[in-house]
Amino acid sequence: MQNKIVQFTDWGLVDYQEAWDRQEKVFAETLAIKHDNRVNDTKNPTPNHLIFTEHPHVYTLGKSGHPEYLLLDEEGLKEKDAKFYKINRGGDITYHGPGQIVGYPILDLDNFFTDIHLYLRTLEEAIILTLADYGIQAGRYDGFTGVWLDADNDKARKICAMGVRASRWVTMHGFAFNVNADLNYFGNIIPCGIDDKDVTSMERELGYRLDMDEVKAKLKKHIAALFHMELTD
Repeated sequence: MQNKIVQFTDWGLVDYQEAWDRQEKVFAETLAIKHDNRVNDTKNPTPNHLIFTEHPHVYTLGKSGHPEYLLLDEEGLKEKDAKFYKINRGGDITYHGPGQIVGYPILDLDNFFTDIHLYLRTLEEAIILTLADYGIQAGRYDGFTGVWLDADNDKARKICAMGVRASRWVTMHGFAFNVNADLNYFGNIIPCGIDDKDVTSMERELGYRLDMDEVKAKLKKHIAALFHMELTD
């Protein structure tokens, strides 16, 4: 299989609303190309993007989520220096903050495979392989998306959340991978609507802070290999 060209960008620390607006712009541009191809019977190539970023403290609620899973009022959000957004991805409420790798693949899956479940499982596998590089054994939890540790027993804890949007096989939003994240912020929500499971990070599991750039490099490598991408900066 020939590798697909994918533009990689690391936005660094970016306000959530700004990042959402940027995503929407790229997403809309890709959909416009697909629409023109369909209407005009042309075959202009669609771009593919892999974006990494971090956000200041923020809680986001998916379109089918439960607002009551946010345990803070307006004053509480101010005290925590956090923002809250209702957004257009799947899934329930989650937290983003510094020390977390947030990944936004904006891909035309017509260039890869047209299967959203396989798409999610492939993203999960990239996280699982990255954790294995550090000696952390991770996997999946039946009935839930994301990546978990000890999913088969009562110590189950989530290390990576996922929530995506797709239209005409173009994806946006993505995953939130806890590397050095401040886990105290998860105490202000019922993460993904799951109130009886813990949340963890690489730092908590390994007992030391990770080099974010190193983790990003390993994760990029695994995503590229699994999706047969050729990443360009």
